[in-house]
Amino acid sequence: MQPTFVLVHGAFANSFSFAPLQAELGLLGHRSVAVDLPGHGFQATYTRAYQTPQDLGGLATAPGSLKGVTLADNAAHLIGILERAKQNGPVILVAHSRGGVTATAAANARPDLIDRIVYVAAWCPVHLDVGDYYAEPEMAAVDPAAFASALAGNPAELGLLRVNFRTANPDALASFKAAFLADGTDEEFLTFLNTFQPDENLDVGTSADRAQADTWGRIPKTYIRLADDASLPLALQDRLIREGDALTPDNPYDVRTLEGSHLKWLLAPAPAARVLGELTTLPTPVGRG
Repeated sequence: MQPTFVLVHGAFANSFSFAPLQAELGLLGHRSVAVDLPGHGFQATYTRAYQTPQDLGGLATAPGSLKGVTLADNAAHLIGILERAKQNGPVILVAHSRGGVTATAAANARPDLIDRIVYVAAWCPVHLDVGDYYAEPEMAAVDPAAFASALAGNPAELGLLRVNFRTANPDALASFKAAFLADGTDEEFLTFLNTFQPDENLDVGTSADRAQADTWGRIPKTYIRLADDASLPLALQDRLIREGDALTPDNPYDVRTLEGSHLKWLLAPAPAARVLGELTTLPTPVGRG
């Protein structure tokens, strides 16, 4: 039966990010569904203060729909979509970046709904919580403080993380481009940046949300490395692969590699679509499907 690709976005992103990839998948004959996690897409908060001329004081204090949204909320929403998709045949769950945390939580809870899980330079915490990996050597080149100049408001007071992606601050824009799309043109970078939404939820889970061998570990899994990713460096991607393989040595990752930065595979998606298409021909282990 034809599988359905269920696509889960990363931080500050939404289903719109996947439109070019879905077009490529469709032209190759594949069915796909792009997910908007709670408070994303048309549920996102865009205040008048975010428009121009910007009201930075208002932007720092305006309430947002993502306040109080948890990883459990994200996982429950994704599970609902997986349940519907599974009614039509096999499901290949594809997660990018922070979306991997939600995909992992859903896989821990309902492995029966997923025939293959695919991480594209995505978080799949095994030994540490997500925040703790930032103190590890593999993340030494990533400087979270580089985004500080574009931070809007106090996350503790807002109950969410808010970034002013419409800033004209050249240092902030340079930091964003270096982190997300260093191999794109300035025009491509600004176009992609304008698809981002300003708010993201704070909760990335605890040790209970790390990959679990008895549930997540039963699912066939693929990791697509992004070779030039500065946001989730290749060294960290490789560490996550090693940790996952050690957790489930009888079910190791199928590992693929794409050239490009954190967002390039979405901007120029033909190679990624071909790789994803190849996964539909991989054998499904007995007892799954």
